[in-house]
Amino acid sequence: MTYSTTTSANSRPVARLEAHRIVLIAIGIALAATAAALMRWDWLPNYYALAIEGLWRTVLILIVTCAIGFALAVPLGMAQVTGPIWLSLPAKAFCTVIRGTPLLLQLWLLYYGLGALFPHYPWIRESNLWPLFRQAWPYAILALSLSCAGYEGEVMRGAFAGVPLGQLEAARAFGMSRWKVFRRVWLPQAIHKALPTLAGETVLQLKSMPLVATITVVDLYAVALRVRQDTYVIYEPLLLLAVAYMTLTGVLVWIFNHLEARIPVRVG
Repeated sequence: MTYSTTTSANSRPVARLEAHRIVLIAIGIALAATAAALMRWDWLPNYYALAIEGLWRTVLILIVTCAIGFALAVPLGMAQVTGPIWLSLPAKAFCTVIRGTPLLLQLWLLYYGLGALFPHYPWIRESNLWPLFRQAWPYAILALSLSCAGYEGEVMRGAFAGVPLGQLEAARAFGMSRWKVFRRVWLPQAIHKALPTLAGETVLQLKSMPLVATITVVDLYAVALRVRQDTYVIYEPLLLLAVAYMTLTGVLVWIFNHLEARIPVRVG
């Protein structure tokens, strides 16, 4: 009798959750049907290929900048925790500057500042790197990677500092080298602690992606701007843009939740 009561009590929240999802799905279908019936979509076939290109470029830039940013964030966080003062102070200063200035300002300083200096040097214009320096996307990748490194560097600093010293001392007592302790004990546990925050930083990185359109990089937001300029249609491309970013955010959240579920948590 007690078992049946517990079962029914546990089944009621599940039923409420399922009903909640059904209502949300019904609302989403109703909104999609209303948008399809009342809004203007005749422009969509003309910009389908450009939208696919913008989506692919957005995803590619996100992956590259997050990978570079995390690769820089690990030594930045490590330097602040264990490094000597001549390493910890520059790392702290870098994270402070990046986190204290707007990303748009950093992007413009690199593109309109650093990028404007290169044409004044003949040896750069005549080199094989000039076709790369004259484009906008390298500056977008550099700015977004440095921004990601600055924020995630602080995240990794807290994660490294949060790993119990007893576990590191136990690993050294087993005869592990410092590199092996870092690779097999310290870094995996720091990543596990920082994973939820890293997921949030990755989503914020995705939301920062439209800024690259200000330096002529064709991403999803740039496609929506071009549709508005060519057709004077405003709401429909912005609505599709919102759906695309919500979908990408959902995929990112699912990936990080899957990673968290696969990482074992050991207690004691």
